[in-house]
Amino acid sequence: MAAARNWESRVNPLYEQMQTSVFERMSGLANQYGAVNLGQGFPDFGWPDEILDAAARAVKEGSNQYAPSRGLPALREAIAAHYHRHQGLAVSADHVCVTSGATEALGAAILASVSPGDEVIIFTPAYDSYAPMIRRAGAAPVEIALQPPGWQVDRGAIDAAITPKTRAILFNNPHNPAGRLFGLAELEIIADVARTHDLIVIGDEVWEHITLDGQRFASLAALPGMAERTIKIGSAGKIFSLTGWKVGWMIAAPAMAGVVARAHQFLTFCTAPNLQAAVAFGLDEGDAWLEPMRQRFERARDRMTTGLRDAGFTVLDAAATYFLCVDLAASGIAMDDEAFAVAAVEKAGVAVVALSAFAERDPSRHLVRLCFGKKDETIDAGVAAMAKAKELFA
Repeated sequence: MAAARNWESRVNPLYEQMQTSVFERMSGLANQYGAVNLGQGFPDFGWPDEILDAAARAVKEGSNQYAPSRGLPALREAIAAHYHRHQGLAVSADHVCVTSGATEALGAAILASVSPGDEVIIFTPAYDSYAPMIRRAGAAPVEIALQPPGWQVDRGAIDAAITPKTRAILFNNPHNPAGRLFGLAELEIIADVARTHDLIVIGDEVWEHITLDGQRFASLAALPGMAERTIKIGSAGKIFSLTGWKVGWMIAAPAMAGVVARAHQFLTFCTAPNLQAAVAFGLDEGDAWLEPMRQRFERARDRMTTGLRDAGFTVLDAAATYFLCVDLAASGIAMDDEAFAVAAVEKAGVAVVALSAFAERDPSRHLVRLCFGKKDETIDAGVAAMAKAKELFA
């Protein structure tokens, strides 16, 4: 009889060697030390009571059994109509697959569009699910570093990263963690590369409605020749400030949508029907909620930015999302970002996220990300704690 092996030899090494998400780690430390949590990206304001009421009604009056795997027809139709109104996309319910959050949508899109041995271009700093999911599909992530403070897309860097193995580009706009909104000129660079090399583009566009200072978002799928090669990712959690609901979606040309739906069906199969019904209500009835929401996030950004700058921090401009970045080196703090993040939560009472967690190859180690999607009192407490950190560590 063969000797029994220990369990470590039997598990997938990708997951055995993987760290717990930086957001989970920092939130855990925030709870442990009673710190202000500006690390994990969830707002503590902004959800409309009407959509909560719709979810409650759906629990009592609607179905609580399995929904269709691709999503409730009412929600798929509401998503298509929403994008037709707001972004001019010619989509129908046949283009839509509802998922349990945008992270699941990204996973399904990656699994459906790349094969073992392929390469996928990502732009760092990048949401930390990208590289692990690409590897889980048997492909390799190829990082292109965006450089602060402008975070601009460079055509030469993309051309240099293309190889015969390149299959897809994963592009996040608006950008987390940089808070950058990419304009049409940079979107056209991505689109031209995709058309030239016959690539799929996975467009992580979950922050599409959280644009500030009167700026407006444009989808990659709206550019010429891109509708048939783009998988657009969206999130009700971001639109309605309800991140815990985990209702997301993928939008693609019908043939491609069918393939990504088959990847989705064996990840979560379906999403809670009452939440789907409430999101359909919100998308149909909630257009008037969007501008006040943007203005509220804009005021929160300005409050945090002003407070941090008054405390002596160098804050990078944020045009979208509910994140901003602080340059530690320019603020007179010689610590690297990870050391600062750990020390700040333990000794100053504030949790932030080190940007080096968003890249594997040559990450920036002088920037931290803060979530400004908070009530005034949370922002003020976080700024005061950051000021304490600067006194301790500068």
